[in-house]
Amino acid sequence: MKKSLLRFIILLAAIIGLNWLASYLYVRWDLTEDKRYTISEATKQLLQNLDRDVHVAVYLSGDFPPGFERLESATRETLEEFEAYANGRLTFQFIDPSAATSEDQRRRQYQQLVDRGLTPTNLFANEDGKRTEKLIFPGAIVQADTLGVPVQLLKGNRSSSSEEQLNQSFEGVEFELASAIRLLAPQERKRVGLLVSHTTISPARLSDLIATLQQSYDVFLDVNNPNSYEGLDALLVLKPDQPFTDDEKYKLDQYVVNGGNALFFVDGARVDSVSMEGTFAQPLDLNLSDLFFRWGVRVNTNLIKDLNAALIPLNVGNMGDAPQIQPLPWRFFPLLNNFGNHPITRNTDIVLTRFLSSIDTVGGAAGLRKSPLLMTSPYTKMLNAPALVAYNEARQQPAPNEYNSGVKLAAILLEGQFSSLFQNRILPSDPRSATFKAQGEAGRVLVCSDGDVVINDFDYRRNAPLPLGYDRVSQNIYGNKDFILHAIDYMTDAQGLITARTKQISIRPLDKVRVQEQRTGWQLLNLMLPVGLVGIFGAIRYYWRRRKFGR
Repeated sequence: MKKSLLRFIILLAAIIGLNWLASYLYVRWDLTEDKRYTISEATKQLLQNLDRDVHVAVYLSGDFPPGFERLESATRETLEEFEAYANGRLTFQFIDPSAATSEDQRRRQYQQLVDRGLTPTNLFANEDGKRTEKLIFPGAIVQADTLGVPVQLLKGNRSSSSEEQLNQSFEGVEFELASAIRLLAPQERKRVGLLVSHTTISPARLSDLIATLQQSYDVFLDVNNPNSYEGLDALLVLKPDQPFTDDEKYKLDQYVVNGGNALFFVDGARVDSVSMEGTFAQPLDLNLSDLFFRWGVRVNTNLIKDLNAALIPLNVGNMGDAPQIQPLPWRFFPLLNNFGNHPITRNTDIVLTRFLSSIDTVGGAAGLRKSPLLMTSPYTKMLNAPALVAYNEARQQPAPNEYNSGVKLAAILLEGQFSSLFQNRILPSDPRSATFKAQGEAGRVLVCSDGDVVINDFDYRRNAPLPLGYDRVSQNIYGNKDFILHAIDYMTDAQGLITARTKQISIRPLDKVRVQEQRTGWQLLNLMLPVGLVGIFGAIRYYWRRRKFGR
């Protein structure tokens, strides 16, 4: 009796001691192979430094097919991790927007979510041979004080299968939620410069990009032609169509040599002279070729025709007096769905381009790391400028054997210490020699051979800009904006939240054919095995007790 009491006291003391120790020591272990419950160090730091309460309302709740249940679970698990590191500053709840007492109330709830920036998804699924349909809002509203940021949780590459796209969404939950929290948390804002003095594009065509950047960065335009770009965390050169002077090129050179981050969205050919047969493509000389060559790349003065292309409306004939307008593939508008293995482009949606040129890598840039980001499909055909871009081509069936130029590079990232193009060219008597550097700190340069990647269309009827990446014909919003934002995020803070985009969760799908064939057998096994084990245990226990006490 005394021994039992002593054991009980020791056990009770051990439990109390462990609980006391746990209140001071905080340890979490992620034993999964792909570390799906581990969040990045940048996200942990963001959450630990929160100085205000943040509430996350997730509108992904209800009766879903298994794929969306996994997305709901992944979101819940991520928010639980967030909550653990936020020191009580973060709360969350899951809401079913379809729960309502009447259809009118449900429609009002849906409209409120749309007004707040969430995009609904009409869910079609086949489960066990049955087709289901439901309007859902796979998103969240991250709220701090009176400010709210919409977060779209269902994101990925539209060309992937529904299962792959859902898995891409699982992988992106941490980044999307953490990015929204970062917008609401006060912090030192990065300074981003936009070089627009060399483009004739209307400011309205850049408005969506500028408005989006202003949410996260302090944005400066080079309207006053500054003497240098010192102090900027990133510089975007947006679709220039006028050549740079040597002095302007010198400023770009020294900005990069001194550790700057520059993004060039430039065209290799100018397509603007209209004729009755089509448009003429002329070589575009921006006086940047030698600078790019110094960095180990060359933007070619050509156009890429790709069988994987966007649509344009074209008159294919008349029916009576009325013209027949049909959307047809326009092979001069390649859809880029071939990405390099990089955080910038991981799980990015298709990028829409217009009159894309090719990029070549060249030698002479020792010590620079080159990472391909955007590439065409293998089914391409090159057209060297000057050339006629005929509208009639859209009406003709392409010959696949002519599209054999292979994969072409459309965007590349360069990282490392850059050497100056003006090395051995600056004389001691030159006033610039006092601040000139032939080689300096490590920097980054992104070169994209299509200036239209950053240009949004404009709705002249409503006098309002359309979203960046929006295609009027297909009414799809492509991944142009995400590509640009991720690139800036990486180039200004490569060890920041962008590292969350490297998370990879393996898909381990069941064999659907075997599941269908062996379904009944496995169901019987799951039903009978526990009952059988309990029965065996009971029989053994009965036999043991009878043998022990029956004597």
